[in-house]
Formats: sequence, structure tokens, C-alpha cells
Amino acid sequence: MTQKKSLLILAAGMGSRYGGLKQMDEFGPNGETIIDYSIYDALEAGFDRLVFIIREHFKEDFMKVFGSRYSDKTEIVYVPQELENVPGSFEVPASRAKPWGTGHAVWVAKDVIDGPFAVINGDDYYGKNAFKDMVRFFDEDDHNFSVMGYYLKNTLSDHGTVNRGVCYDDGNGNLKEVIECTKIKRTEDGLIQFPSDEGIKELEEDTLVSMNLWGFRPSYFEIAEKVFSEFLTQRGEEEKSELYIPDVIDYMIKNKILDVKVLETDSEWFGVTYKEDKPSVMEKISTLIKNGAYPHDLW
Repeated sequence: MTQKKSLLILAAGMGSRYGGLKQMDEFGPNGETIIDYSIYDALEAGFDRLVFIIREHFKEDFMKVFGSRYSDKTEIVYVPQELENVPGSFEVPASRAKPWGTGHAVWVAKDVIDGPFAVINGDDYYGKNAFKDMVRFFDEDDHNFSVMGYYLKNTLSDHGTVNRGVCYDDGNGNLKEVIECTKIKRTEDGLIQFPSDEGIKELEEDTLVSMNLWGFRPSYFEIAEKVFSEFLTQRGEEEKSELYIPDVIDYMIKNKILDVKVLETDSEWFGVTYKEDKPSVMEKISTLIKNGAYPHDLW
């Protein structure tokens, strides 16, 4: 029996810098969210199950919006990410107010996923080819994990600097490490630079960066639980400590548990962090519609 390919959508973020639930904000001509375009592309590529990671306090509103759009098109599962959802007998500090990061967000889906799954952010646009490439990876490799590598030039912002996780491979297409580079920008003379402890450094246009589009198998959950448990032991008392997906991946790589393939995509990425980002994202979606990538009425 063919296992369903799940799209796991990280949508539990509070959007504090954005000023509201940007996952449900409208960007398309008929009130479409960014998530709508990702789901459209994913279903078209061959995904056949949606798993939303959300917060309990907005679950009902979220289900009204997205349930009405997709319940007759594919299977939908909603999984709350709450801070008390932790492994073992760890006691959550009373001062803790928010969950434990993206590593935690993926782990909470452990009881509802039993096949290959891709992870995306709910407030990012990833492009059609990226989802097609991920489905192809699942069909050709039934063991390893993957990360979608975007060309840096396709992820820069016209409105300021960006932070990007630069992917380095081992020469055989396997991820060796992801190094976070901050305050990346294109200079007036066209160079891509960022500050470091050693001074200003340059990055090539086609440098591969991770935009948090991962391809996993259910074996991820057992490994993640081990890493998460160790994280809670060491840093669980810190009020704002977070476990990130790359932390789990780094553990896998260093312990040679399995390979993480670096997949290259020429898709353009864009996302929203601040309210000021909204007009440019709306303009990009409008252009995609004019160019025939999407119908004017998405559903």
C-alpha cells in the first residue's frame, strides 16, 4: 500500500513582529493566504495529506478558514503545539510562555504521520518546482532525509538585510552543516555580502541556503525525541530557549545516523516577517497570476 505524502505546515508562530496571525492574513485577489499557494503547489505535485501545526487558542478559527477550503480535496489533520507537550516526565517551568521552537513543532506530529513528509513554514512561499522536486526525492529515496537548497540570489530582500542558513555539502550531495549568516545584503555594486568576526565576507549568487523546506521519514521522530529530551535536560529551565530543526539535523549528521541530501531548486522564495513586507508579497503573487502560474480564483 502506497503511503501518503504529508505536507507538515508550521503555523503555530505568534507573529509578534508582524502584529498578528500572518498565517491567516490575505495576500491573493480573493483573500488567499500564502499557505493557500503552497498547498495548491503541493497537491498539484503529489502530496495528498495536510498536517497543520497550530496553537490551541486559534485552532477553531484556523479550522473554519482552511477546513472549508480543503476538507473536500484532501485529508487534513490539526496538531496543537503546546508547551506542556514534552517527552518523559519533564516539568515545564511556570515562567515558560511559548513552545520550544521548530524542532518541537515537528516532533508533536509524531502520532499522526506514518509516511514521508515535507516541512514548510506557513508564512513562506516556496515555488512549484520545489514541491515537485521533493515528491521526486520521496519516490526515488525511501531512507534518507533532504533539505531544499535555494539559490541565495532568489531569497534576497529589496527592503533590507536577511539571515540565511548556508548549506555546505560533503562533495557527494550530502549536507555537512548549515551555517547561519546574518545581515546579508546586496551592495550597490551588485555584490552579496555579510559581516563576520573576520570582517566583511562575500557569497556567490548560487550559494545554496535552507529556507526550512525539509523532507523527512517517520524515523525522524525517534531521533528528534532523543535530541529534544537532551535539550530539555540542559536548557529546559531557560525561559526563551528553543530547539530548531537544524539542531536535530546536526545531531544526525555528526552521529552518522543517515544522510541528508541537498536538493537544488531554481524556485524563487519569498516570505513575510513585518507588515511592511506585505505589499511586495502581494505584488509578486499578482505577477505570478498574470504570468499564468496560478488561476485568479485559486479554488
